[in-house]
Amino acid sequence: MKRIFFFDGSGPPFGHMLLALGGYLGGFDGNFLWNRIGAEYSTNVPVWSLRLLPALAGALSVPMAYQIVWELGFSHCAAVGAALLILIENALITQSRLMLLESALIFFNLLAVLSYLKFSNSQKHGPFSPSWWFWLVLTGVACACAVGIKYVGVFTYLLVLGVAAVHAWHLIGDQTLSNVRVLCHLLARAVALLVIPVLVYLLFFYVHLLLLCRSGPHDQIMSSAFQASLEGGLARITQGQPLEVAYGSQVTLKNAFGQPVPCWLHSHQSTYPVIYENGRGSSHQQQVTCYPFKDVNNWWIVKDPGRHQLVVNNPPRPVRHGDIVQLVHGMTTRLLNTHDVAAPLSPHSQEVSCYIDYNVSMPAQNLWRLDIVNRESDTDVWKTILSEVRFVHVNTSAILKLSGAPLPDWGFRQLEVVGEQLSRGYHGSTVWSVEEHRYGRSQEQKERELELHSPTQTDVSRNLSFMARFSELQWRLLTVRSDDSEHKYSSTPLDWVMLDTSIAYWLHPRTSAQIHLLGNIVIWASASLATLVYALLFIWYLFRRRRRVCDLPEDCWLRWALAGALCAGGWAVNYVPFFMMEKTLFLYHYLPALTFQILLLPVVLEHISDHLCRYGALAATPPWGYGSRGVLNGDSSVMQMGLGSQARLCRGSEDEANEGCRERKVADVHGRWGRPFGPGERQEQREGEGNMGRDPEQPVVRGRTAWCMAEINQEAL
Repeated sequence: MKRIFFFDGSGPPFGHMLLALGGYLGGFDGNFLWNRIGAEYSTNVPVWSLRLLPALAGALSVPMAYQIVWELGFSHCAAVGAALLILIENALITQSRLMLLESALIFFNLLAVLSYLKFSNSQKHGPFSPSWWFWLVLTGVACACAVGIKYVGVFTYLLVLGVAAVHAWHLIGDQTLSNVRVLCHLLARAVALLVIPVLVYLLFFYVHLLLLCRSGPHDQIMSSAFQASLEGGLARITQGQPLEVAYGSQVTLKNAFGQPVPCWLHSHQSTYPVIYENGRGSSHQQQVTCYPFKDVNNWWIVKDPGRHQLVVNNPPRPVRHGDIVQLVHGMTTRLLNTHDVAAPLSPHSQEVSCYIDYNVSMPAQNLWRLDIVNRESDTDVWKTILSEVRFVHVNTSAILKLSGAPLPDWGFRQLEVVGEQLSRGYHGSTVWSVEEHRYGRSQEQKERELELHSPTQTDVSRNLSFMARFSELQWRLLTVRSDDSEHKYSSTPLDWVMLDTSIAYWLHPRTSAQIHLLGNIVIWASASLATLVYALLFIWYLFRRRRRVCDLPEDCWLRWALAGALCAGGWAVNYVPFFMMEKTLFLYHYLPALTFQILLLPVVLEHISDHLCRYGALAATPPWGYGSRGVLNGDSSVMQMGLGSQARLCRGSEDEANEGCRERKVADVHGRWGRPFGPGERQEQREGEGNMGRDPEQPVVRGRTAWCMAEINQEAL
């Protein structure tokens, strides 16, 4: 609301922008310190508006749950059950009534799944129609919104991509479509599910960086170039600086790693102890450290080894990639040096110092080769802020590196800098950039010290491109780790399934009033049981199909598999990855997975009711062999129940009543209802009835299979 840049390691900015939109609509001016849980809100905080969008997202998840189950092809009763379970789950209610992001994340997860199901179902009737395009594009936008709220939204995005890839693979094998038609389908899916989500995701960051244009307390974690692109702060210091670093330039060098804190290459009059605490000796040279504050001792002069002058020529001679330079400490005029002496805290690395001539046969080794890491060519010029450089020691090939270890009291608790010989490839601890830069004009030491104390002149501003700022911010979000200290209400993924944890969101300071995040144990246990039952049934059906026993017609099997892929798969992809995350976890991390698991519960119950209980009841009826065929025809209720369910599973379409479907139906009937004939039954007569008019070349169909086949062919099909 104040347009001050901030860094939040919880994820991308879209969720915060939604909360800010609610505050903006309510007239919030941003003047409130969100620094203590349970603090009373001041009158200028529109609490209702700030909680509006999370509440709407939580409320809209209810009808979307209904629509998802309905689009999967299940009954109205199952869809209503799914919506009702989402409606009364108290953990989802609690989360959606506060200024939190999980309800919005769940909303866009469900919207992505629902949109894809709408698109998939419209594929059968009107491909490339306006509604077909609408649902396909909305799928990609919803996926981007889910990822834009929290990075865990990428799990649902990958799930949708996986299902879409399987459908596209079957589309490629459809011989009724021409090659051009198949290519158009694939291109449409690639644009809608890959290109559009990337563009929408970039749009979130573009708006975010466009709004947050002012410098703030979180700037220090970003690079000097990023800080200089913000209004105020470093921008006021770096405006008007010379762009190209030349011989004689005065510079401050900031380490790109920024860990444990941002710091600058630094030196001072103090020297290393002659003997360290562990008994090792040192060179007793001037200390070189990395200092996390701006200081006059952070200034260095870039010197040409072949000349003695410490000022910039007219015209300036720029320093290029591969040039050999010396770095002279501005306040002490001693040269940056390293040699084959162990560093104070990193014995495997070389000590870095500023050279003092003690006449003890230890010559100076102060030549460094400039290596521009982000160069475009080998003739690139070293540039202020923009260039990321490494300093490679000429004599030993060691690279100037920030080890990050704090020195003892003799080093004023500043951070250790070493020469690392084993550094290969890019690492931020070996990369430095010029933050402040001026052309030196004073050759005399006293005048130069006064010059270093004075501020740089300002007349021109310079900004980074959006893609450069986006790349840096994205990298920081992915790599900078938040505080992983143990929390009172932290939990493990195993605690979530058993609901063995909760979170106290609010405690009244004077009364016993509390708000706890706690799930409904009946719903959680039932949903977990449904997931287990689905997995067992799915494996059982797979084994049966492998043995050529089709318990379900093909369309029912595909519907059952798709429901499992989206519901059980949605639970798995949003739950299992947390076992591999090294971060503090809480119960609310489980809510997206729980939502998919709840959707699976009515699906499993309806499947058991329609396909297992019904066939179990049919198997428990007396054998149909008693009496004549007229008895079978007269017992229409049982026959219609069994055949009616089969006909409904095949959607009653005569196009699907082909010979293969007949064979599956007969196998189902025989497999569930077949049993040995009772005593006194005329089996021979039934075999004759079943084989009336058969082809002499075909084998005799014996027993109840023939009888059922004749009856089904005559009446049902």
